[in-house]
Amino acid sequence: MAKLDLSDFVPSTDLAQAETMPARWYIEPAFLKLEAEKIFYKTWQPVARLDDLTRIGDFFTCQVLDQPLVILRDLSGELRAFYNVCAHRAAVVAHGRGNRKSLQCRYHGWTYDLNGKLLRAPEFEGVANWNPQDVCLQAVRVEAWGPWVFVNLDASAAPMKEAYGKIAAEIAAAGFDLSNMRLVERREYLIECNWKVYVDNYLEGYHLPVAHPGLFREVDYDKYQVETFRNYSKQHAPIRALESGEARDRRYARSGDAEEDALYYWVFPNVMLNVYLDNTSINIIIPVGPDKTLTVFEWYFEAPGTGPGWESMQQIIAFSDEIQQEDIELCEWVQRGLRSNAYDKGRFSVLRENGVHHFQTLVHEFLTRD
Repeated sequence: MAKLDLSDFVPSTDLAQAETMPARWYIEPAFLKLEAEKIFYKTWQPVARLDDLTRIGDFFTCQVLDQPLVILRDLSGELRAFYNVCAHRAAVVAHGRGNRKSLQCRYHGWTYDLNGKLLRAPEFEGVANWNPQDVCLQAVRVEAWGPWVFVNLDASAAPMKEAYGKIAAEIAAAGFDLSNMRLVERREYLIECNWKVYVDNYLEGYHLPVAHPGLFREVDYDKYQVETFRNYSKQHAPIRALESGEARDRRYARSGDAEEDALYYWVFPNVMLNVYLDNTSINIIIPVGPDKTLTVFEWYFEAPGTGPGWESMQQIIAFSDEIQQEDIELCEWVQRGLRSNAYDKGRFSVLRENGVHHFQTLVHEFLTRD
């Protein structure tokens, strides 16, 4: 494949002078292959929940884009991750999820222990220059963070704690213990847009007044701000103080003297954490094609219950879904516009779109690395 020409986008460090990413970066299929190799295979990706891997022998199969993986808890209780690919003829060694003392390929019966070492290769006597003790499933880096399990296909990547900076400490300081959060609901949305269109949309509050009237009523828009860090950004959206006569129309209301912000974290390239007063959700953006994106939402609560508490959680999820549906429509409009002969590049709002500029600069940085 010919080398992809990236010369038409050199991000300016001056936001007031900067232009947006060209339309072709969102619509040409060749970009997705390059993004897989240089971005998604080299960053920490959430693939499972710790609740899926509580016992020795528990396993969970998943993918990072097109790369099949199996995550498990070995006999010593440690998390391990491997490519879900048999060393013999590349069939998978695990299916779905479950609990096993070993992994076995259903093609020819090759069997591996939970450390990835080959235990048995039936009828393989007489093969020259081959030692079964040297055969092992290829390992992948794996770490737990909060209630999630992350993997990184790049053996030389920095540890997760470096990629995620001070996020965990800030969330804890806001009164949340992510390790105690329990999943209440998971929803998947297939959206007709490039994954970068969806991320662009998430990283600015500029569209709130027009596109999200329900959310706009909840937050103090004048104080909405985005802070950018090396590989992540944080959006502050203070919950607006309750005014007289509007209680019925408000999802959240400020109580006490503590600063009660809604915190929106985005970690390059595709992980979003939304922290509200009484819940946390994770939003994982997965490219399916150049103009198709799977968006996974999971809602977590510290003490899921029944009765009024359960009803409150369902209202939160419904409110979040309402915002998501509004965003889906926006992103699909943008994707259609990017294919138009009338558009190539745009400009950024200096007041509102520094987060989008930060993301697009990182995309350029990763794609142009040697």
